Amino acid sequence: MAVRPGKRGVLRWLWRWALRFALAWVLGTVLFVLLLRFVPVGYSGFMLQRQISAWLDGERDFQLRQRWIPLRQVSSTLPIALVAAEDQKFPLHYGFDVDAIRDAIEDAEDGERLRGASTISQQTAKNLFLWNGRSYVRKGLEAYFTLLIELCWSKQRILEVYLNVAEFGDGVYGAAAASERYFHKTPGALTARDSALLAAVLPNPRRFHVDKPSAYVQRRAAWIERQARQLGGPSYLRHD
Repeated sequence: MAVRPGKRGVLRWLWRWALRFALAWVLGTVLFVLLLRFVPVGYSGFMLQRQISAWLDGERDFQLRQRWIPLRQVSSTLPIALVAAEDQKFPLHYGFDVDAIRDAIEDAEDGERLRGASTISQQTAKNLFLWNGRSYVRKGLEAYFTLLIELCWSKQRILEVYLNVAEFGDGVYGAAAASERYFHKTPGALTARDSALLAAVLPNPRRFHVDKPSAYVQRRAAWIERQARQLGGPSYLRHD
């Protein structure tokens, strides 16, 4: 008759398998991130979530638009506009803007609305690998993937992936799809104003519209253009 393992034996067995699973998951994610350093990224976690949502809600007319385009084929006005709008310390930090996080916490402690302090690296990790929502688990995974892409990718690669997976409107992902949808031109032909308008809607691309910009979006776009010039224009991003 087989002898059942004691409680300690079961716990050791569970611990060993949990450790093996964790190591396999870490190795798998590292290899996956390394692979994405070199291959075009045609889909993301956010895109998958939106597509599933459309299926479940019966949105038969929903169409997801995204087309990968190399950074060299994008107007130099777009990357600097995104940095000016979202993360002006992007070339200088290692994935996290500690000063922005501290300021956001202090503002919240003073009773102000909690504002985001996510860097472009964090947004890239979140959009590409995760899902929309708020939880400690997701924030932990976001931090993990942010560190991974900062270690494995160049800053130029992070920007390249970001502008290919960022949502610029409902179902419109990436610079190529957005340029064609809103301006009827290629990403390489975007002007500084076009790029500023695209960057201006990123806080909430389903509320704000590139093709029908509100007064707020137009003011924000003008501010982004000024910030991009003050940073030094496209040359600001040539430190990688």
